[in-house]
Amino acid sequence: MKVGFVGLGIMGRPMALNILKGGFDLTVWARRAESMAPLLEAGAKGAASPAAVAAACDVVISMVSDAADVEQVALGAGGVAEGAKPGLVFIDMSTIAPAAAQAIAARLAEVGVTMLDAPVSGGEVGAINGGLTIMVGGDAAAFERTKPVLACMGKSVNLIGDSGAGQVTKACNQILTGVTVMAVAEALNFARKSGVDGTKVREALLGGFAYSRILENHGQRMLDRNFKPGFKAWMHQKDMNIVVQEAHRLGLMLPTSAATAQLFNAMVGSGMGEEDSVAALKLLEGLSGGLRCGSD
Repeated sequence: MKVGFVGLGIMGRPMALNILKGGFDLTVWARRAESMAPLLEAGAKGAASPAAVAAACDVVISMVSDAADVEQVALGAGGVAEGAKPGLVFIDMSTIAPAAAQAIAARLAEVGVTMLDAPVSGGEVGAINGGLTIMVGGDAAAFERTKPVLACMGKSVNLIGDSGAGQVTKACNQILTGVTVMAVAEALNFARKSGVDGTKVREALLGGFAYSRILENHGQRMLDRNFKPGFKAWMHQKDMNIVVQEAHRLGLMLPTSAATAQLFNAMVGSGMGEEDSVAALKLLEGLSGGLRCGSD
């Protein structure tokens, strides 16, 4: 199976490297030549456009920023649809709205391309170590055919349902992670503002029902004041905006999601968009008189 990969950013580059490590023939494309360089050095082939990637491959994966980018690489000039042979499987691993994924899938089907929406959770660390959680929507036969490729990138690979179901699942994931990041930041800020050691509070909470991986991992990062981006705040803002827009479309009330979306809006508006979402702690500190949690 010849595999193509389009989009080699923080997540895409290590994901593509893991496909190479899995022994697959890989062709790549990115807007910037320097993004392709590590893949070419590792043995991948380069292509001049997504269409050229599609022409050389049986499966093409995209990992880009938003729905407009997915539509461009899939259906725009020089896109996957231009170079695709009938039977090609296009797997979009970006996070976009379910309705957008369904619309792009329908247009690709008109030219004989089957699309799977397969967003991921796990951040940069999961992308590097091949430990992503991959949530897939679309055709079951296409999923089974391409599962060995997906398994190179993820430890948990699940077909959820029809087209768009992967993106619905990712939206649910972002509700839980976004709300919990803010909750952990609130708790640690509350502890320190009360004059109590946040490190000891976190250690105690990890032993009870308040335990979560976000408290364990992100809570430690907050205490260490490690705001280096693994998942940038503007990306979580984008994802929570998808949640809010879908809720509006469905007529759903999602009060904690709406409040969390506003907090991510405030992070971006305060100049923290390029920092990790754990920098939510700094936002809350600033709104609470500037007292910081943990060491500098």
